[in-house]
Amino acid sequence: MKTTLTRRKFLRTSATAAGLTLAPSIVRAATPYASGAARFSFVLLGDLHFDKMEHHDLAWLDRKHPNDLSQIKNYTRITREVTPQLLATVREKVAELNRDAATRVAFVLQAGDLVEGLCGSEELSTVQNTEAVAFIRDAQLGAPFLFTKGNHDVTGDGAREAFGKVFHPFLTAQAAAVSSATGAVKEAFFTVGSGNAQFAFFDAYQTAASLAWFEAVAAKRTAEHLFVVVHPPVVPYGARATWHVFAAEREKALREKFLALLGQQRALVLGGHIHRFNTLAREAGGGRFAQLALSSVISGPEVSVKTPLSGIAAYNGDQIMVEPKFSPDTEAQRRAVYAAEQPFVKAFEYADLPGYAVVTVDGPRVTAQMYAGFGREVWRTVDLSALLHRPA
Repeated sequence: MKTTLTRRKFLRTSATAAGLTLAPSIVRAATPYASGAARFSFVLLGDLHFDKMEHHDLAWLDRKHPNDLSQIKNYTRITREVTPQLLATVREKVAELNRDAATRVAFVLQAGDLVEGLCGSEELSTVQNTEAVAFIRDAQLGAPFLFTKGNHDVTGDGAREAFGKVFHPFLTAQAAAVSSATGAVKEAFFTVGSGNAQFAFFDAYQTAASLAWFEAVAAKRTAEHLFVVVHPPVVPYGARATWHVFAAEREKALREKFLALLGQQRALVLGGHIHRFNTLAREAGGGRFAQLALSSVISGPEVSVKTPLSGIAAYNGDQIMVEPKFSPDTEAQRRAVYAAEQPFVKAFEYADLPGYAVVTVDGPRVTAQMYAGFGREVWRTVDLSALLHRPA
C-alpha cells in the first residue's frame, strides 16, 4: 500500500469524485494497520446446495416451482455422493495446513446457498437446515465453519424464519470460536476478525439494512485487510449479467454507493451464486477492489476446465456466449450491462470449473490457490492483493 498519499486525502478526493459525503469517522490515516500479524489461511467453498428429497413438500413444489424438481434431484444426488468427498478433502487440507508451524487455519468459509431451500414450509426448512448443520459438524473439518446468506437459503415458504431459528445460533457459536469479540449473530450481516483481517458478511437479501451496516463497518475499520463475503457477484461476469447485487434500476444509487465504499476500502470480495470461477479488479470511488468467486457444486470425480476467459479484453458483451442458451430474449440487456461496466474493470478471469480454494493472508499479501473438483492439485494461484494495485 502506497504511503505518499494519506488515506484522509485519498478518501476526501474519491468521495468528492463519487458524489458521496463521508462521515468524519471514515477518514483515517493511510497506514494505520500493522502488517506483522501472524500468517493464517482459510478454506473457501462456493455454493453447496445441501439437499434430500424428504426435505420437500412435493405437492407445494409442483404448485409453486415445478421446473425446479430436476435440479433438486441432482443436488440430492450430489449431497449423497459427492459433497462428503469434498468435505473429506477439506478436512485433510485443514490438517495439512495446520501441520505447518508458519500457518494456521482460521476457519472454513462458504459463500452462500449452503442448502437448496424450496422445502415448502417452515417445518421442513427447519429440518433441512438442522440436518445441514449436523452434516457439517459430522464432517469434523477441524476448523470453525462460517457462511453468508444465499438466495436458496431463504427461498420457499418459512425459509427466512428457519434461517434465523437454526443458522443464527450456529453462526454465533462458530464465529465465537474464531473471535470472542464477535458477539451474537442476530442478522445475516455481521463481522468476524482474524489476524490482520476483518470479514464483513453482507446480506444480499436485506440490502438496504446491509448497506447502512456496511457503511458503519467501513467507518470503524482498523484491520489491514477487509474481506466482504456476499453471495451474488458485486461485479457481473459470465452469461448471467443481471444476477449481481443491486442489479435493479431502482437500486442504481445504492449500487454506486456500495461500489464506492468497496473501492475506497480496497476490499476483497468473496462470493458464489453464478456457479463459475471468477477473479477481477474494478475501480470505483477513486480506489480499486478485487472479486473472487467460485462454485463447489461438483457433479462427480472428473472435472475439466470449460469456457475459459482471461484478460480485460475478454470482459465485454461477448462473454454472455459462455451459456448461449441462457435467456436469449435478454441478450441486448445483458450486453448493455457489460458495456457500462467495461471501462472500470482492470483485470478479469473466468472459467467453468468447480472446486475449492485456500486463501492465505500473510502480512500485506493475500493469495488464493484454486483446486479443481475435490482434487489435491493446484489449478490456479491468484495474488488477490496484487489485483488492488494499479500498474506502475
